[in-house]
Amino acid sequence: MRIAGAAKLVIAVAVFLLMFYVISQVFEIKMDASLGNLFARSALDLPLRTTKPPKYKCGTTKACPANHFAFKMASGAANVVGPKICVEDNVLMSGVKNNVGRGINIALVNGKTGEVVDTKFFDMWGGDVAPFIEFLKSFADGTIVLMATYDDGATKLTEEARKLISDLGSTSIMTLGFRDNWVFCGGKGIKTKSPFEQHIKNNKDTNKYEGWPEVVEMEGCIPQKLE
Repeated sequence: MRIAGAAKLVIAVAVFLLMFYVISQVFEIKMDASLGNLFARSALDLPLRTTKPPKYKCGTTKACPANHFAFKMASGAANVVGPKICVEDNVLMSGVKNNVGRGINIALVNGKTGEVVDTKFFDMWGGDVAPFIEFLKSFADGTIVLMATYDDGATKLTEEARKLISDLGSTSIMTLGFRDNWVFCGGKGIKTKSPFEQHIKNNKDTNKYEGWPEVVEMEGCIPQKLE
């Protein structure tokens, strides 16, 4: 009798342990499934991260502060690719727009609104400098002036023309030579020399293209005229 009772006790304990094991396994499987669904939903709910760099106006490398106009420009490449001038995401002059030419390319921008006022180019190799001088004298105070050379921008320049450009804030205009590459951003009525100017000399030992130096590029933020 004692043996039979002990056997029943052993069987009861074994059944209990077996049921406990089965129940725990089922519970663990359900927990794993629930956690899996939870993590899956969480991953779907997370916003997708983008690896694209932020886009700034005119393709500049950084955003401009308030009350400034973003600009980017490049000189011509030899006598093949024309210059490009962009202000506030608006391409003012380029080969694609078909409004550039040999010599000095000029874009005028309203210093208060950032809107384009005029675009022109003047042939400084085979053209007449007189219309260029008259144009330089016509700007209103506060006008932003952007200039870029293409092919040759210096042969027909006179001292008067260079002085008028110098008054717009240029430093390099006095030494601009045959087939030099040059970009400049200044303004009518500026009180100091402009910080926006790049100049590469035509030098047969360092030229990137035969007879011409490499393209010169520049970008920056032009202070808005608030007065």
